[in-house]
Amino acid sequence: MDGAPDDGSADAPVGGGSADRASLGAGLRFAFGTLTALPVRVARWDRPAARTGMLCAPLAGLVVGLAAAGLGGLLLLAGAAAPLAAVASVAVPAVLTRGLHLDGLADTADGLGSGRPAEDALRIMKRSDIGPFGVITLLLVLGAQVAAVAELYATGWARGALAVVLSGVTARLALTLACRTGIPPARPDGLGAAVAGTVPVRYAAGAALLTTAGCAAAGGAFGILGAAHHALAAVAAPVAAELLLRHCARRLGGVTGDVFGALAETAATAALVVLALG
Repeated sequence: MDGAPDDGSADAPVGGGSADRASLGAGLRFAFGTLTALPVRVARWDRPAARTGMLCAPLAGLVVGLAAAGLGGLLLLAGAAAPLAAVASVAVPAVLTRGLHLDGLADTADGLGSGRPAEDALRIMKRSDIGPFGVITLLLVLGAQVAAVAELYATGWARGALAVVLSGVTARLALTLACRTGIPPARPDGLGAAVAGTVPVRYAAGAALLTTAGCAAAGGAFGILGAAHHALAAVAAPVAAELLLRHCARRLGGVTGDVFGALAETAATAALVVLALG
């Protein structure tokens, strides 16, 4: 999530429209253009478009999750074992984000793990290489995701597929919540600065409630306990991301594109682990 222009255009409307609001179409283009590798052109980089775009982030996660579940299901139908289908399902989000969220997770782990002051930690996160903290974090997180999805696929394709979709949605919901007002950017440029503080708290809360309700409704296909279990996962994911967000805000002074990537991967992993524990 570091693709925003750093020349000040993030604060100026591009492509017309109101200075204080953006259409749903502009928001969807912003969400899909910045949070996925799909060929979507972002027409506006101003903050109103960022606000609408980050409110639409769970929809981008829904598309990513459906693609991941679809590939996993095809492999299962072709006779693949659950672990192989799980690897494929975990790989799809990485491909559809060009690995940016995983890269952000690794960079954030290196920055926080360095124990350096905020300025030095941010400099470490900017480097192109991955240090030992980043490597270890990637291995553990990807291992946990594959293990959880494999266990869920082993209980049935539908449970595994729904879990993969839910993880994609809640991962992007964590980004919506992280963009709420009151959370400052740690740097003056980059996509982190373009979206930080753009979403009013009441809108972020509404997105969280709507997403949780949708996850509960989908889990209702497995009965009342299924609805409660999926609602719990939808709550646990942003809670886990919130803990990391607060730590990053304290250590780094705010959020960056790398931090957003780390939040997404943290939320996705938490959701999958909670569902696998059922």
